[in-house]
Amino acid sequence: MWYLCVFYHRLLDYRKPEVESLADLFSKDLTDLQCNGSLEWKLPKHHHPDSPFHFVNLPSEEIARSVANRSILVKGIFELWGEGSNFEELEESIKSYPDEKQLPYLTSDSTFKITVETFGKVISFEEQTERIRSLSYIPFKGRVNLKNPYHTFWLIETDDCDSNNGLPPIAGKRIFFGREIGTADRKLLPTYQLKSRTYLGPTAMDAEMAFLMANQAQAKSGKLVYDPFVGTGSILVAAAHYGAVTMGADIDIRVVRDGRGPDCNVWSNFKQYGLPMPIGLLRADNNLPPWRSGLKEVFDAIICDPPYGVRAGGRKSGGRKLLKGVIGPYTVPDDKRTGHIPSTAPYSLVECVHDLLDLAAKMLVMGGRLVYFYPVLREDESIDTTFPEHPCFKLVAISEQLLSYRYSRVLLTMVKIGPYTEEIALAAKIKHLEFKENHLKWLEEGNLHSAVFSPADNHLNGSGDTKITKDSKARYRGKYV
Repeated sequence: MWYLCVFYHRLLDYRKPEVESLADLFSKDLTDLQCNGSLEWKLPKHHHPDSPFHFVNLPSEEIARSVANRSILVKGIFELWGEGSNFEELEESIKSYPDEKQLPYLTSDSTFKITVETFGKVISFEEQTERIRSLSYIPFKGRVNLKNPYHTFWLIETDDCDSNNGLPPIAGKRIFFGREIGTADRKLLPTYQLKSRTYLGPTAMDAEMAFLMANQAQAKSGKLVYDPFVGTGSILVAAAHYGAVTMGADIDIRVVRDGRGPDCNVWSNFKQYGLPMPIGLLRADNNLPPWRSGLKEVFDAIICDPPYGVRAGGRKSGGRKLLKGVIGPYTVPDDKRTGHIPSTAPYSLVECVHDLLDLAAKMLVMGGRLVYFYPVLREDESIDTTFPEHPCFKLVAISEQLLSYRYSRVLLTMVKIGPYTEEIALAAKIKHLEFKENHLKWLEEGNLHSAVFSPADNHLNGSGDTKITKDSKARYRGKYV
């Protein structure tokens, strides 16, 4: 059934993938959704693709409500009773909506309220009241209840592009009226905001993004979620909020063991929100995973933000001299083991991602999800859309977030579709070497930080000015939030 899906106007590339992941999560018996990984979408008349208004075909009202209630970027999902470019067209459209679909929600023993919402403009309380009164042709028989109604109806009005309000261009005004199926609970974001977090680090994941990643990974009760770059635990906090059992690892033992004291560490973040503690936090190297030989298919999801050298660089065990063969392997004496911090060496992203994909291919259950961020440098307003591949995985979602005029981070969601074997591991290594050779030498060289923060000659305009021209970005707000 088709529903009107109204999004919050932010993180535009993340909106549809989140809805599709949640629809798949709540549609276990629908093979079409599980195989295709996508839903049918349509735009309202005259609307731009970046508009917050979309029509989506969902299997049932129950699934639509579950998706709306859990989503971070969906403002609401509605059963559309009518739409039009003016109130006369709206009235005609509502009156033509089948009576058998309207009457169950208009009975005398029910209560209701009507919410007026606008996009692109602000209207006064008097104007809202006038719009509600204009709906007198709808035969409501129940009582009005503004606090706890049985049914909530929304009258949503958009502005047109002539007002130059900084929003996606809409060729003509549009008015929607529909019954609320479900709305998002954005109150959890202020609850989990970073500024009130007990233990925080320089690379802590923003709460909104952490919850989006948990939704992409379909975290829920009974699932085991792993973060191999756990840091201060922001991603695992979001997964634990949805009931998942969590586990993390980090190469820095001071992060996972000590934090900033007994009451300011990763564990205290979970205690702060009353969430179940992780089953374990390991000091582990992504390049040398600690799992015993033959251990496979343990985790339901792996969610992480690999270190790619912008805010923090990746590290692996060994130290420069050891890796270069200048010195041989050594054993830490017993009297120096207490408080010992192992030496590390730089760990390039191209090697890190290869190890991550190999780990996920081996340790994820069939159908498990790998969700991780990947950096992209932009050239002339375009990006290299080639991303790391692995024979065990299918890439189901790509969501880009522009962080500067030269640099984006892309959230990749991959689903495991095949078992891990030695042959698969060899094929994956060949793919990795081809990818490393042909596409991302700058990642291997480790110069991402300088490329992001230092202007390049080819980004100068004709006058030598390094400022971005007005046409280099979309003219409306929210596109690159």
